[in-house]
Amino acid sequence: MNKVKYYRIKRELTQLQLATHVGVARQTISLIESGKYNPSLKLCINIAKSLDTDLNSLFWR
Repeated sequence: MNKVKYYRIKRELTQLQLATHVGVARQTISLIESGKYNPSLKLCINIAKSLDTDLNSLFWR
């Protein structure tokens, strides 16, 4: 399971705010957080940058 929701809440962002920042729909963030959508590498990088973390912490640890 990824830690997108953990880092998003830690940064006090809503799903909509994060989605707007990375250029996707809010539903996409919801699906990523629930593990029902496998984002592209580009989207993973954008999410990690937006949440001020790295890919390893966000998706693999």
